[in-house]
Amino acid sequence: MIKKWFWIVGFCCLGLWSAAQELKSPKGNLSLSFAVEDGGVPTYSLHYKNKTVVKPSRLGFTLTGNTRKSEFGGETDAGKTQSVSSLASGFKVVDRQELTFDETWQPVWGESKDIRNHYNELAVTLQQDDSKRKMVIRFRVYDEGVGFRYEFPEQQDLAYLVVKEEETEFAMTGDHTAFWIPGDYDTQEYNYTTSRLSEIRGLMQEAITPNASQTPFSPTGVQTALMMKTDDGLYINIHEAALIDFACMHLNLDDKNFVFKSWLTPDANGTKGNLQTPARSPWRTIMVSDDARDILAANLTLNLNEPSKIEDTSWIKPTKYVGVWWEMITGKSEWSYTYDLPSVHIGKTDYTQVKPHGRHGATTTNVKRYIDFAAAHGFDGVLVEGWNIGWEDWFGNAKDYVFDFVTPYPDFDLDEIRTYAKSKGVKMIMHHETSGSIRNYERHLDQAYQFMKDNGYDAVKTGYVGNIIPRGEYHYSQWINNHYQYALEKAAEYQIMINAHEAVRPTGLSRTWPNLIGNESARGTEYQAFGGDRNHPNHVTILPFTRQIGGPTDYTPGIFEMNISKVNPNNDSQVNSTLANQLALYVTMYSPLQMAADLPENYERFMDAFQFIKDVAVDWDDSKYLEAEPGEYVTVARKTKGANTWFVGSVAGENGHISELEFGFLDPGKKYIATIYADAKDAHYKDNPQAYTISKKPITHKSKLKLKSAPGGGYAIHLQEVER
Repeated sequence: MIKKWFWIVGFCCLGLWSAAQELKSPKGNLSLSFAVEDGGVPTYSLHYKNKTVVKPSRLGFTLTGNTRKSEFGGETDAGKTQSVSSLASGFKVVDRQELTFDETWQPVWGESKDIRNHYNELAVTLQQDDSKRKMVIRFRVYDEGVGFRYEFPEQQDLAYLVVKEEETEFAMTGDHTAFWIPGDYDTQEYNYTTSRLSEIRGLMQEAITPNASQTPFSPTGVQTALMMKTDDGLYINIHEAALIDFACMHLNLDDKNFVFKSWLTPDANGTKGNLQTPARSPWRTIMVSDDARDILAANLTLNLNEPSKIEDTSWIKPTKYVGVWWEMITGKSEWSYTYDLPSVHIGKTDYTQVKPHGRHGATTTNVKRYIDFAAAHGFDGVLVEGWNIGWEDWFGNAKDYVFDFVTPYPDFDLDEIRTYAKSKGVKMIMHHETSGSIRNYERHLDQAYQFMKDNGYDAVKTGYVGNIIPRGEYHYSQWINNHYQYALEKAAEYQIMINAHEAVRPTGLSRTWPNLIGNESARGTEYQAFGGDRNHPNHVTILPFTRQIGGPTDYTPGIFEMNISKVNPNNDSQVNSTLANQLALYVTMYSPLQMAADLPENYERFMDAFQFIKDVAVDWDDSKYLEAEPGEYVTVARKTKGANTWFVGSVAGENGHISELEFGFLDPGKKYIATIYADAKDAHYKDNPQAYTISKKPITHKSKLKLKSAPGGGYAIHLQEVER
């Protein structure tokens, strides 16, 4: 049942109105003030329990070029200097509207079956005296934070906007501790650095590690979601929500005054967006609490997105899968088929005339082995990468026509695999690597999706490795973000679920388009096999506060063999995690799409621990964040959708952690058996990662339990109700 209550107050023609207006959260702990300062500059500030969170900060945009429609013919502005105009000053308030909104909605999948959307709203209409241009700033204040966005009504003097800069500021109150990655137009795949704001500049060069495509923009630029902690114990998170037809926002820090300014990803021509009114920006979000658990439990990002646009969602299914992937990541096998080709011409190169190199992973025989494993252990699907022609020259060549997404290699029998998987009750998961060639993917999109439906594939993992084509565009610019959205909406037409890798970071769009069941958009497990700068043990204790604020991630956990040289003698990488930590990730790293990423033979060595991966759910009725401290530990309890079964996961960073668990979230009067997968006493991510214990213990809602996590370790618990 959805309930809504509205109280609306409007004040029109407030040309002389200038006093600061305050808007409080429903419980009153959070208050936002809006004012138009001298010079007609719109500003806001934010307070939590009488503590200043954001000092008075400016709002607005700087535009370039024409803002009115142009008639073709006659004298043009070609070759002339583009004019610059401001939507950041010269304003007065001409209208304001307030409302209170309260509803409860049910996601298609999620951390909870019910989500409350309760906020107070203030919408201020501003008009410039000289230009008569109007802009609306809409604020929504929740108990967990605030969202605000810019709206541009259709009007004679503001028909088109070319954004030069967004002028939004987030003025911090001091030199906070931040958990950050470098601001970059092309990648989020960095380790997190923990430092003071004043230290970012000095640490930036070290933080920028190599990537297949990267474009850092500033020595103090960082990415959202940005997590911070103040010296007096406030947790602050800055991000954005509902990123549609707009450039992705980064943050650029004035490290003398501790003021962040929004920094949009530019297009190839250097401007940062092109809009036609009526138009609106994404929501800029600030979450704040004196309890880190509140940041993780907040639904603000989802709530700021629109309800689902997919009427029939019965085909959208949370999925647990295995796949032909880790063996390529570790170098045990390869995506390509042959070494004989200097280059590939899609539609012309004859693969039957070349010699296979014998290291191809996506063979019919090998894929059937994974299908057998999935069927034997109750997994929903099997992902196969490297099945389609073109992998011999796919990367680093700025190649437009790089894949066709429908033609298999000679050793991948599509019909046989389709029939075999169906006979075993296993769904195949498609892989579409685009190599960043946007035009080529859109050229083939309808054909590729129809091919999937014809062959029984209901989900696809997409990839955008390397620099974007057309050349000069970036992974997170407005134009490329529109491509990701186009592919997502087109997939919905074909009833296909999307798991997008290397795409823009999530901003809660999975509420509106729940076929977006996963994203990478972060430094995932694959980096544990890349040698050199691997994922730091603290990484998985920070990601829930940063990357996952916008939505679930396909982190690909479940690695049991930490010494990668045992998989590939030529790869000396070491996974910075204990085995128990890997189990816990299935609970702490929320996703409706979870992969058991390791090789079947490695799971077969530890079948008692593998049982947790088989048992753990991927969709939930309820979630409780029991402990949380960014960079140190995260402990979560989740209740299985439609069953009185709970799972608990806890991950610890480099310092380890001792949990003193209480089970008040369980039903009173009921008894449970807890199967506990924990680090052994001598476990350590560096030198003893596979040391674990499994024990059973009766539990009720009054129980208490003390558990120790090793450095880089953790624990996982399966709580099953005892039937009377």
